[in-house]
Amino acid sequence: MAITACTEESIDHLANLRRLVVWRWFVLAVLALLILIVPAILDIPVPQAPLLGIIAVATLFNALAQWRVIHSQSASTAELFTQLLFDIGAFSAIVFFSGGATNPLVSLLLPPVAVAALTLPARCVAIISAMAIVAYSVLMVYFIPLQMNDATRATRLHLIGMWLIFVLSAAIISWIIVRMTTQIRERDAELAATREQALRDERIMAMGTLAAGAAHELGTPLGTMALLAGELANDPALSATAREDIALLRQQIGVCKQIITGLSRRAGAERLENAASLPADRWLENLRQHWHAARPQANSRLVVTSDGEAPDIVADPRLEQAVLNLLNNAANATPRPMEIRLGWCSDELCIDIRDRGPGFPPDVLSLGGQRSFPAHERGSGVGLILTRTAIEQLGGRLSLLNPDDGGAIARIELPRAKT
Repeated sequence: MAITACTEESIDHLANLRRLVVWRWFVLAVLALLILIVPAILDIPVPQAPLLGIIAVATLFNALAQWRVIHSQSASTAELFTQLLFDIGAFSAIVFFSGGATNPLVSLLLPPVAVAALTLPARCVAIISAMAIVAYSVLMVYFIPLQMNDATRATRLHLIGMWLIFVLSAAIISWIIVRMTTQIRERDAELAATREQALRDERIMAMGTLAAGAAHELGTPLGTMALLAGELANDPALSATAREDIALLRQQIGVCKQIITGLSRRAGAERLENAASLPADRWLENLRQHWHAARPQANSRLVVTSDGEAPDIVADPRLEQAVLNLLNNAANATPRPMEIRLGWCSDELCIDIRDRGPGFPPDVLSLGGQRSFPAHERGSGVGLILTRTAIEQLGGRLSLLNPDDGGAIARIELPRAKT
């Protein structure tokens, strides 16, 4: 395993430094209180002047550190390393003037080691640990003893002090470890979500490549069908019913060719950043009419729920395909009329597609759009993942709801285009 230098930059160190500053304020306040009240209450001769001087220097140092974390966007490993070394030095000086290693306060050398082990590279941890061990060892030999004539009372006070410092150290270490492990879990969750999103995007790109190839290959058979349907339409022996069926067939072939042309254009020549902006209500109505051309048996209506002029929306092909996927899902759920609602506020635009069917199954509500479902008789099972990915790429979000009065709602929330 490689050992990193103590000058490595890390985005997590600023948060760790903030915790260290808070922890240091607490410890300095407790130590200052003990230095002021112990001589009077317990009749222990403590050299208050040098101890309060050390506390004053540590307070000034911590104030500078707090100013640093408030006005900074990042912190380096070296900065956190220096802060922990200062703590070891300050605590060692306090213990030196108050009995050396016999003082229970010597246990305060452990929290900086624990913080270093959780946050710093191996080389830095080794240095911090070595400094704490050296400080403890020196304090066993060199220190200013406290003058106490009653050995029994001194032993009792020492045991009480050890208990108090143990409680204090345990609380500090537990608090620091809990906060840091929480931060680590949150970062791991973010990394996992990012990794999953990258995998979904990779699958979507693969599907896009396959769609472009299929669009190219389907052009020839569709052209052949259009030619044959045109020749059949010119046959004078056909009945009126057959002519109507052939007209519908030709119209559906034309829709298929438009879809194929759109796929090819979106996959290559057309640049998404050059997409036109239209009023949202007009864009959605045009898209609804285009969908009805492919599914003339479906029934829907558009309802605008907000007042005033509709905001502009970028006619992004990805968004168009996402809305078409949701419309197809709603039409597949029930033949009853569906409702498309458009609303907006100052910073967001919302599109609700509601059907009157049985509602979304529980597995769709919990996993819809996170991964594909098995292929079924009406589709390949990847519609929702394609839809969710397209909407998230545009900065929006997709919600699936089962309202209390029945049916299902697919809600698209998009940020409004900046003007």
